[in-house]
Amino acid sequence: QVQLVESGGGLVQAGGSLRLSCAASGRTTSSYAMGWLRQAPRKEREFVAAINWSGTSTFYTDSVKGRFAISRDNAKNTVYLQMNSLKPEDTAVYYCAAAGRLTASSRDFDYDYWGQGTQVTVSS
Repeated sequence: QVQLVESGGGLVQAGGSLRLSCAASGRTTSSYAMGWLRQAPRKEREFVAAINWSGTSTFYTDSVKGRFAISRDNAKNTVYLQMNSLKPEDTAVYYCAAAGRLTASSRDFDYDYWGQGTQVTVSS
């Protein structure tokens, strides 16, 4: 079992930055691909960013490319999402997830473990 706890969300003005963290416990996630997904009010959950087990491969949804960066520290069992140039449309609950595979994935159903989410609100 893997437990994931997100932190770092909050209220920020448009153009600002936030850094989300996802701490894993229960077992090491060094052999898991990790991802961040988000769900805005009245919308379906959508993929944001993913990283492979070693941190050497990442990919992003088009709307965040160039603004967000996913990274991981396997020694700390932690994954990060650096979010810059935030826009009001980035407002959502952000979820960290772990997939029992080495390669990164954008698909919901590939993820086996989920955190409870952290709220990010971007004001205009």
